[in-house]
Amino acid sequence: MEMDLPRSHALRKGRRSIPGYCYLITVVTKERFPWFSDFEHAAMACRSFYSDSVVAQSDTLAHVVMPDHVHWLLQLKGELSEAVRLYKASVSLEVKPGMWQRGFHDRALRSDQDLRQVARYIVANPLRAGLVEDIGQYPYWNAVWL
Repeated sequence: MEMDLPRSHALRKGRRSIPGYCYLITVVTKERFPWFSDFEHAAMACRSFYSDSVVAQSDTLAHVVMPDHVHWLLQLKGELSEAVRLYKASVSLEVKPGMWQRGFHDRALRSDQDLRQVARYIVANPLRAGLVEDIGQYPYWNAVWL
Protein backbone atom coordinates (compact mmCIF):
# COMPACT_ATOMS: atom_id res chain seq x y z
CA MET A 1 0.00 0.00 0.00
CA GLU A 2 1.47 3.36 -1.04
CA MET A 3 1.39 6.14 1.54
CA ASP A 4 0.53 9.71 0.62
CA LEU A 5 3.71 11.43 1.83
CA PRO A 6 4.12 15.18 2.20
CA ARG A 7 5.72 16.86 -0.80
CA SER A 8 8.77 17.89 1.23
CA HIS A 9 9.51 14.20 1.87
CA ALA A 10 9.41 13.46 -1.86
CA LEU A 11 11.98 16.20 -2.45
CA ARG A 12 14.39 14.50 -0.05
CA LYS A 13 14.30 11.23 -1.99
CA GLY A 14 17.66 10.81 -3.68
CA ARG A 15 19.10 14.04 -2.25
CA ARG A 16 22.85 13.90 -1.76
CA SER A 17 25.15 16.35 -0.01
CA ILE A 18 28.43 16.55 -1.86
CA PRO A 19 30.89 19.11 -0.45
CA GLY A 20 32.35 21.22 -3.24
CA TYR A 21 29.27 20.84 -5.45
CA CYS A 22 27.06 23.79 -6.28
CA TYR A 23 23.33 23.68 -5.64
CA LEU A 24 20.41 25.85 -6.62
CA ILE A 25 18.01 26.03 -3.66
CA THR A 26 14.49 27.41 -3.46
CA VAL A 27 12.76 27.92 -0.10
CA VAL A 28 9.19 29.18 0.16
CA THR A 29 7.29 30.90 2.94
CA LYS A 30 4.34 29.10 4.50
CA GLU A 31 1.19 29.65 2.43
CA ARG A 32 3.30 31.92 0.21
CA PHE A 33 2.86 34.78 2.67
CA PRO A 34 4.85 37.81 1.37
CA TRP A 35 7.04 38.32 4.46
CA PHE A 36 9.80 39.85 2.36
CA SER A 37 7.66 42.67 1.00
CA ASP A 38 8.73 44.36 4.23
CA PHE A 39 12.16 46.04 3.90
CA GLU A 40 13.45 44.93 7.32
CA HIS A 41 12.43 41.31 6.73
CA ALA A 42 13.98 41.22 3.26
CA ALA A 43 17.19 42.84 4.50
CA MET A 44 17.40 40.25 7.30
CA ALA A 45 16.88 37.43 4.79
CA CYS A 46 19.77 38.82 2.70
CA ARG A 47 22.11 39.20 5.69
CA SER A 48 21.37 35.65 6.86
CA PHE A 49 23.19 34.14 3.87
CA TYR A 50 26.37 35.50 5.44
CA SER A 51 25.78 34.54 9.08
CA ASP A 52 28.60 32.56 10.67
CA SER A 53 26.53 29.38 11.01
CA VAL A 54 25.43 29.43 7.34
CA VAL A 55 28.94 30.28 6.10
CA ALA A 56 30.30 27.27 8.02
CA GLN A 57 28.13 25.02 5.81
CA SER A 58 28.18 26.83 2.46
CA ASP A 59 29.52 29.67 0.35
CA THR A 60 26.79 31.85 -1.15
CA LEU A 61 27.48 32.47 -4.84
CA ALA A 62 24.22 34.29 -5.64
CA HIS A 63 20.81 34.88 -4.12
CA VAL A 64 17.58 36.77 -4.59
CA VAL A 65 14.92 37.34 -1.96
CA MET A 66 11.46 37.55 -3.51
CA PRO A 67 8.34 38.56 -1.54
CA ASP A 68 7.40 34.96 -0.69
CA HIS A 69 10.41 32.82 -1.54
CA VAL A 70 14.20 32.77 -1.86
CA HIS A 71 16.50 31.45 -4.58
CA TRP A 72 20.02 30.60 -3.44
CA LEU A 73 23.04 29.40 -5.41
CA LEU A 74 25.59 27.93 -3.05
CA GLN A 75 28.75 25.87 -3.01
CA LEU A 76 28.43 23.29 -0.29
CA LYS A 77 30.99 22.85 2.49
CA GLY A 78 29.00 20.57 4.80
CA GLU A 79 25.51 19.04 4.71
CA LEU A 80 22.92 20.51 2.36
CA SER A 81 19.95 20.05 4.68
CA GLU A 82 21.91 21.60 7.54
CA ALA A 83 22.89 24.64 5.47
CA VAL A 84 19.25 25.26 4.54
CA ARG A 85 18.03 24.57 8.09
CA LEU A 86 20.50 27.09 9.51
CA TYR A 87 19.53 29.71 6.94
CA LYS A 88 15.80 29.27 7.58
CA ALA A 89 16.37 29.32 11.36
CA SER A 90 18.42 32.52 11.16
CA VAL A 91 15.67 34.31 9.25
CA SER A 92 12.87 32.86 11.40
CA LEU A 93 14.48 34.09 14.62
CA GLU A 94 14.28 37.66 13.37
CA VAL A 95 11.06 37.59 11.35
CA LYS A 96 8.63 34.95 12.65
CA PRO A 97 9.03 31.38 13.93
CA GLY A 98 7.31 28.88 11.67
CA MET A 99 7.29 31.24 8.69
CA TRP A 100 8.73 28.72 6.20
CA GLN A 101 7.07 25.96 4.23
CA ARG A 102 8.51 22.58 5.22
CA GLY A 103 11.37 21.33 3.10
CA PHE A 104 13.04 22.96 0.13
CA HIS A 105 13.72 22.32 -3.53
CA ASP A 106 17.28 21.68 -4.62
CA ARG A 107 19.10 20.98 -7.84
CA ALA A 108 22.72 19.91 -7.95
CA LEU A 109 24.47 21.64 -10.82
CA ARG A 110 26.61 19.66 -13.19
CA SER A 111 30.23 20.67 -13.14
CA ASP A 112 30.01 21.82 -16.77
CA GLN A 113 27.08 24.18 -16.16
CA ASP A 114 27.88 27.87 -16.32
CA LEU A 115 27.42 29.14 -12.77
CA ARG A 116 27.28 32.73 -13.97
CA GLN A 117 24.38 31.88 -16.27
CA VAL A 118 22.50 30.29 -13.35
CA ALA A 119 23.29 33.33 -11.18
CA ARG A 120 21.95 35.66 -13.90
CA TYR A 121 18.76 33.61 -14.05
CA ILE A 122 18.38 33.85 -10.26
CA VAL A 123 18.87 37.60 -9.99
CA ALA A 124 16.56 38.23 -12.97
CA ASN A 125 13.59 36.82 -11.02
CA PRO A 126 12.31 40.28 -9.94
CA LEU A 127 12.31 41.34 -13.62
CA ARG A 128 10.35 38.26 -14.73
CA ALA A 129 7.90 38.74 -11.84
CA GLY A 130 7.30 42.36 -12.89
CA LEU A 131 8.51 43.77 -9.56
CA VAL A 132 10.96 46.13 -11.29
CA GLU A 133 11.91 47.14 -14.82
CA ASP A 134 15.64 47.26 -14.10
CA ILE A 135 17.47 44.91 -11.73
CA GLY A 136 19.30 47.91 -10.30
CA GLN A 137 15.97 48.97 -8.79
CA TYR A 138 15.70 45.76 -6.74
CA PRO A 139 17.86 45.72 -3.60
CA TYR A 140 17.49 42.11 -2.41
CA TRP A 141 20.03 40.18 -4.43
CA ASN A 142 23.74 39.58 -4.65
CA ALA A 143 26.25 37.58 -6.69
CA VAL A 144 29.97 37.00 -6.15
CA TRP A 145 30.69 38.04 -9.75
CA LEU A 146 29.88 41.72 -9.16
